[in-house]
Amino acid sequence: MKGKKVTNFDMKKDKPKKADLLAVMLGATGNLRAPTAVRGKTVLVGFNQDVFDEVLG
Repeated sequence: MKGKKVTNFDMKKDKPKKADLLAVMLGATGNLRAPTAVRGKTVLVGFNQDVFDEVLG
């Protein structure tokens, strides 16, 4: 997530390439974007209030 931009990957259906995942998950410094949260099989990287409310309750 980058502000209002949200990118979703369905790991079973889309089968994204590792490079595609890393491109959206890593920041300019090469670290994971903050915040990073895991809930079950869902991983949230970056911050978007609407998505956090929907997934985390």
